[in-house]
Amino acid sequence: MIERRVSLSLPHRVFFTEGVFEPAHTLLRDVLCPAEAEAMRVRRVLVVLEKATATGQAGLEAAIRAWFAAQDGLLVLAALMVIPGGEPCKNDWPQVELLWTAINDAGIDRHSYVIAIGGGAILDLVGFAAATAHRGIRLVRMPSTTLSQGDGGVGVKNGVNHFGKKNWVGTFSVPFAVINDFSFLKSLPPADRRDGVIEAIKVALIRDAAFFREMESEAAALARLEPGILHRVIRRSAELHMQHICTGGDPFEFGSARPLDFGHWVAHKLEQLSAFRVSHGRAVAIGMAADLQYACLSGLLTTALRDRILQLIEGVGFVLWEEELLAILPDGQPALLRGLEEFREHLGGELCITLVTAPGEAREVHEMNDALVLQSLEWLRDRALSKAGASVPATLIQ
Repeated sequence: MIERRVSLSLPHRVFFTEGVFEPAHTLLRDVLCPAEAEAMRVRRVLVVLEKATATGQAGLEAAIRAWFAAQDGLLVLAALMVIPGGEPCKNDWPQVELLWTAINDAGIDRHSYVIAIGGGAILDLVGFAAATAHRGIRLVRMPSTTLSQGDGGVGVKNGVNHFGKKNWVGTFSVPFAVINDFSFLKSLPPADRRDGVIEAIKVALIRDAAFFREMESEAAALARLEPGILHRVIRRSAELHMQHICTGGDPFEFGSARPLDFGHWVAHKLEQLSAFRVSHGRAVAIGMAADLQYACLSGLLTTALRDRILQLIEGVGFVLWEEELLAILPDGQPALLRGLEEFREHLGGELCITLVTAPGEAREVHEMNDALVLQSLEWLRDRALSKAGASVPATLIQ
């Protein structure tokens, strides 16, 4: 046997700015054409822009074209594509082939760049196409939502959905750069701006008690989506996510531990059950609430801390219930329990669920009691109906 170690040292960089495509803005040029680049080589660039971002940012397409036209031929805009985004784009395999065709037709090679501008789903889709074309093309992500700027956009995963399962096909690939342009957030509907806050609360709960307390003290401003605190929260969320990815010892997830997926096993199934009517942010908020109650029933979390955390989640504007949570499948199995099995498969066969025991502290468990899971869901339903002043049914939805 011959054995050697393959070691890689890849920089993972996230830049924070505003107005990246304004005429005098040089950040993108500095990133794509660093001073040490050999002989100022001409770089070809394919820009893929989410349709919703293009619609919300009046004049963005023209601004992108004008910015590249002013780069003295050093950066050539080979093509600009505008494609629909949202989770449905990840269910559409022909979109992958469309992107491969565009990469090929535009003459994009391994010394060229693909720039993806949009929400998390577009970044996943374009990232997968870029990572698999020519065995990997340099990808620059420009997340356009709070959710992707603070979480998904700064990760190292790409993927599309298959077999009715989230991110079943995908890659691990460190982006060449991530550019968080806060000006993209200005045109987002309030619900979309709020979605990113829940991932910040999530990472604070498992990594940083002081950050959690800061958000508690700023809950009213966060609920109003004031730019100052919102930008600080996004930046700290991105920093904590990157810290885990780069220093946690398992960036490509060879093991089963997924602390950053706290609340996500419920969220992924709820998104599917609602046909993605429930946004990822709202689904994560609900999934976190369910796991917080499960931790209480398991004796890992006090009710006082549970209520304190739920107060923050609801205080910034999240509603913690959807009827699909108690859906029953045709075979009589509760749908959420099927989701737990799917999550086990996603982790490689060994279940590993992160449960919060206090702000900034968490514990991993390797099995979940089905009865306690269902009790947690019923507790959430009863709580939601009680808040609404409605009567409470006694059994699962049939």
